[in-house]
Formats: sequence, structure tokens, C-alpha cells
Amino acid sequence: MASDRAAALSQIAAEIAACTRCALHAGRTQTVPGAGSPDAEIMFIGEGPGYNEDRQGLPFVGASGNYLEKLLALIGLKRDQVFIANVVKCRPPDNRDPLPAEIDACKPYLDRQSDLIDPLIIVTLGRFSMARYFPGGKITQIHGKPKYDDRRAYYPLFHPAAVLRNPALQSDMEADFRRIPEIVAQVRARRAAAVPPPAANTDDPPPKQLKLF
Repeated sequence: MASDRAAALSQIAAEIAACTRCALHAGRTQTVPGAGSPDAEIMFIGEGPGYNEDRQGLPFVGASGNYLEKLLALIGLKRDQVFIANVVKCRPPDNRDPLPAEIDACKPYLDRQSDLIDPLIIVTLGRFSMARYFPGGKITQIHGKPKYDDRRAYYPLFHPAAVLRNPALQSDMEADFRRIPEIVAQVRARRAAAVPPPAANTDDPPPKQLKLF
């Protein structure tokens, strides 16, 4: 049930708020566990909180968040209809790249969130979240190319901040983003096809054996 998932996500957020698994906790203003719908079919995973996220405790606010909301509007969605998280839950100093040990420290939290939400698609934003599902991949080569497992699609995209820094990426980013509904529909159909038929109703009387003579 959605209420159960929401409660479980709140519990994870409370654990993150008390977390001291890596050195990032020492410099944070607030943790940024993630936000959005517990029923989300689409989960976005970015890199790490920046200045505004650290102050507000929410992912993707400020210029990158505004651009992400514009991209969502291209496919008829608002941010409260998806779930947005990062590979690290605390801001790295001076917005530097997250370190491998910091990503590893947050991995159990992110894994639990994705297991609870069970989205149809995980959209990675930037190279650090991409590396979770596409080890060794290069974002310039694989952006917009989904891969699939039994439960979902994984879809690597540029980070919104990278597009804002380099407007030449905007057309690719928007074209990739417009494919998300198509991929979601594909995964929904794949899941439906894999659902076994419903079990027989045990309350029904057993069938009568026909007489042969």
C-alpha cells in the first residue's frame, strides 16, 4: 500500500538524518534523502545536493531543479508525481564530485528506496548515478539508450546542470526526455505479460468426476 511505502520511506529519511557513515555529515546543514511520490513509476537519481538543496533538504532545487521541472512538463508531469534522489544524501564540500566511499556509504539507503518504490524506470542524471547501472559507460556515448532487466528500465541522461552549463546539449536532453513515456509503457507491458494467472478460488466446490459408463 502507498501509505506503507510512505511510512517506510519516512523511516529511511529519519535514518539518513542521523547518519554518520561518512565524513560528509560533518558539514551538512540538512540531509537530502529524496522526495516525491511513493507510487512513482519514474525515479530520477542525480549526483549530490548542492548549496540550495543543503539549505532546503530537498533534491534538485535552484536552477537545475527549475530546468528539471520544465523537462517534466514536456511529458505532462510534475515533480510530485515522480521520485527524485541522489547517490549521496549530504552536500560534498564546495559542490565537488562525490567520492567512491561516500557513494558506498549512501548506497544501502538508495537501494532500499528504489526497492520500496519499485519504479518502472530509473533515470540517471549525470555520470555518477549512471555508473551504478552502466559501469564503464561514457555519458556522451550512451545517453538516451535504455537497458532492461526483469523489473525495469535504466535510462542514462545528462545532468540538468551540465545542460545549463553547455546549452549545446539541450536538444539531445529534451529528445531523450521525451522518450521516457514510451519506455515506461514498454516496461509496464513487459510486467503485465509476466504476471501469472490468478490462483483458483479455493472456496469453489471441487469439480465433479464424470462417469464413463
